[in-house]
Amino acid sequence: MKTGGWAGMLSELGTRWLPFADAATDELPLSRLVRLALFQVSVGMALTLLLGVLNRVMIVELGVGAALVATMVAIPLLFAPLRAVIGFRSDIHRSSFGWRRVPYLWFGTLLQFAGFAVMPFGILLLGGGEMGPAWAGYLGAGLAFLMVGAGAHTVQTAGLALATDLARKEDRPRVVALLYLFLLAGMLLSALVYARLLADFSAVRLIQVVQAAAVVTLVLNVVALWKQEARRPELAGVVSEGQPQRFSEAWRRFTRGGRATRLLVAVGLGAIGFSMQEVLLEPFGGEVLGMSVAATSLLTAITAVGALVAFTWSARVLGRGVDACRLAALGMLLGVVAFAFILLAGPTKLPLLLQIGSGLLGMGGGFFLVGTLTAAMDLQDTEGNGLAMGAWGAVQASAMGLAVLGGGVIRDLTAGLAEAGRLGPGVTGADAGYMVVFQLEMLALFLAMAVLGPLVAGGRRISADSRRSRFGLAELPG
Repeated sequence: MKTGGWAGMLSELGTRWLPFADAATDELPLSRLVRLALFQVSVGMALTLLLGVLNRVMIVELGVGAALVATMVAIPLLFAPLRAVIGFRSDIHRSSFGWRRVPYLWFGTLLQFAGFAVMPFGILLLGGGEMGPAWAGYLGAGLAFLMVGAGAHTVQTAGLALATDLARKEDRPRVVALLYLFLLAGMLLSALVYARLLADFSAVRLIQVVQAAAVVTLVLNVVALWKQEARRPELAGVVSEGQPQRFSEAWRRFTRGGRATRLLVAVGLGAIGFSMQEVLLEPFGGEVLGMSVAATSLLTAITAVGALVAFTWSARVLGRGVDACRLAALGMLLGVVAFAFILLAGPTKLPLLLQIGSGLLGMGGGFFLVGTLTAAMDLQDTEGNGLAMGAWGAVQASAMGLAVLGGGVIRDLTAGLAEAGRLGPGVTGADAGYMVVFQLEMLALFLAMAVLGPLVAGGRRISADSRRSRFGLAELPG
């Protein structure tokens, strides 16, 4: 049936200009797909608040120590390894309504809401003053960060699994990619809103903003999950024949043959290789190359442009049947080249080399993420979507978090040793700590390529039945 008038024009424009909008089908129309994607907007809001707003507020406005702030921000990572378990439990969940994904989306949302509700009070107590005992601040803030992190991990894992369930097999990667774009949109829009609302900082304003985020998160997630998963009471208490009932059994089946294990090890090493510099690249440009704040801020934009180029090109080559593991290996190789440019920027003092390296780093990271995710999606059948995507997300998030923390620690330790003259007369500059981290990242990428090598399809095109005509990206590394 044709649609005329303004509705038809808007539909045509949406399909033409909205990236990956052609993933919509008669069974999963664009309006329903966009509504489902709202859970990614709420996750983006949480990431921006935790990593881009509250850490700055705690250090600058409230005078909390940087080490304590880093610990609080890292607390959500404690829940990341459980994403595989969450995905598996949502695969086999039994309820009176026949729902499997919705209960996890709902309880994850409640965890986010509760964490945001108490978070500002714990943060204010951390800042000292006469508001209450210090131990209450540690307990309240730590518990709040843990609840928000656990809720976001649960919502994202179950939500991506639900999206994969609803879409046709050939459209699933493109659907997930569309969800990823909404994650980026949520991060960008929320950053602008937070900056506007907290321009005149006060304790009351902080409470209002964070608790407003709690309400918005609840509303977005309820709208996202509303009438998405069909109620099938006939499936209540029923699990597909032959499907494992315990995580250990499912994990053994998932890793049987070694392919999944090898891929996940490569994902972890690659995430380390691309993430240790996450909080060091801009300080490196400012401290070593003397770049201005505006110039170093531009590096983030350059990296993002490189990633977008990688996503677009990946769609083409995966559609032509290029092996996903080969694409991931190409990304790692580009990462090595990127770090070569970045290392040369130090002794030559040329910001252009750092900018080129940043662009190549974004492209390499984009190819790596798209390739490994596509390979992970091919590891499991529909009944195991939650386990496969949860395992990929767990390894990715955990490795990235540990890499960011390790990069900062290694940089500080190396810089201290160099300043004390313990690394020899030739290693005394301000760039010593950065150089060590960048070289370790190159080593991690080389190791990841070695691990991934046996999975590459030897240059042959994959079969038509398993060919991926579309690609996707499950989440934003960080």
